[in-house]
Amino acid sequence: MAGKIFYREREKIDEGKKQPRFKLVAVADVNLKVYGKHLRRSELEQIASAVGAELVLLTHGEKKYKEGEDTVEIKE
Repeated sequence: MAGKIFYREREKIDEGKKQPRFKLVAVADVNLKVYGKHLRRSELEQIASAVGAELVLLTHGEKKYKEGEDTVEIKE
């Protein structure tokens, strides 16, 4: 069985800057050490093909809370 490399898109990235866009989250069934925090898609693809792993993009879930709903009103 081939291993899997799980990654997601970074949340805080500035528009127009040439920064890596993806964050490596987890690795399953692959003997691999990763030293970088943020990687480019092409780098992830090269790593996956070199170790025979499948890339899995993690998607964002639905928002559970509405904006401002997590605040608590304190009455004095």
